[in-house]
Amino acid sequence: MTARQPLEAIVAKRTQESPTIFTLQLRLSDAAAQAAYRFAPGQFNMLYLPGVGEVPISVMSDPQERDGIGHTIRALGRVTRGLAALRPGDSLGLRGPYGRGWPLREMEGRDIVLVTGGLGCAPAVSVIHYLLRRRERYGKLVVIQGVKHAEDLIWREQYDRWATLPDTQVLLAASQGGALWPWHVGRVTELLEQARFDPGRAAAMMCGPEGMMRTAAEKLLARGLPESRLHLSMERNMQCAVGRCGHCQFGGAFVCRDGPVFDWGQVKSLLEHRGF
Repeated sequence: MTARQPLEAIVAKRTQESPTIFTLQLRLSDAAAQAAYRFAPGQFNMLYLPGVGEVPISVMSDPQERDGIGHTIRALGRVTRGLAALRPGDSLGLRGPYGRGWPLREMEGRDIVLVTGGLGCAPAVSVIHYLLRRRERYGKLVVIQGVKHAEDLIWREQYDRWATLPDTQVLLAASQGGALWPWHVGRVTELLEQARFDPGRAAAMMCGPEGMMRTAAEKLLARGLPESRLHLSMERNMQCAVGRCGHCQFGGAFVCRDGPVFDWGQVKSLLEHRGF
C-alpha cells in the first residue's frame, strides 16, 4: 500500500533519544490500512502536519513489526520541530511508503557491511533488524557507525547487544569523543581497516554525509568489493515523493522515485562533483 493522500496516523509512543533526536512510533487510525501497510528497509514515508508542512522520514522499524511504524527524527526545521512537539495520542498525516529500498534478497549468502554516519544510522537500523531476524541467510555482519559528537550516539544498548552476537562486528567512532567514550575517536572511515569480511562474497550498504560515503566507497573498492555490490542511500530535497516536482533530481534520476538507494555505478560520476 502506498497512499497518495495523507492518512491519519496516531502517535502511539514517543522516545527522546538525545537532546535533538526523537523517535515516533505511529499507528494508522484506520485498522484496515494499518494491517495492509508494508514497507521494505530503506524506504521512507512523508509525514504531514496540517498548516506546517510535510517532510520525508525513513522508516526504521522491522518490516515484521505490524503494530507500529517507527521514525527517528532530528529536530532541525519547521516541520521536524513541529513533529518534536507531538505526544502520544496526537495525530498527523502519513503517506507512503515511497522509493526503492535495499536489495536485501540479492545479498543473501553474503557478508554484509553497513557504514553509516550521523542520523544516517536510522535507515540502517531497519536493515539490522531485518538481518538479525533472518540471520541464517547471511554471512558475517559488520556494523560501522560514526557520529560527530559522542552524545549523538543513540541506541547504545542495541549496539552493545549486537556486538555480542556470533559473526557480528560493531565498530563505533565519534569525531569528538568524551571522558566516557570507550570507542574510536576520529573519522568513521578510519574504522574500515578493522572491518573483518571477505570482499569476494560481501555486499555493502552506506548512508550518511556524501563525503563520508565517497571515502568509504573508495576504501571498500580498494579492498576488492565489486562496484555492483556497493549501495548508497542518497538524500535530497524530496517534496512530492513521486518524481513530479523535480526538487530531488539527481542527474537523470529522481531520488524519491528511483532511489533513495542507488548502487555505486549509478552515482559515482555524480558524486565526483561536490554539491551536485
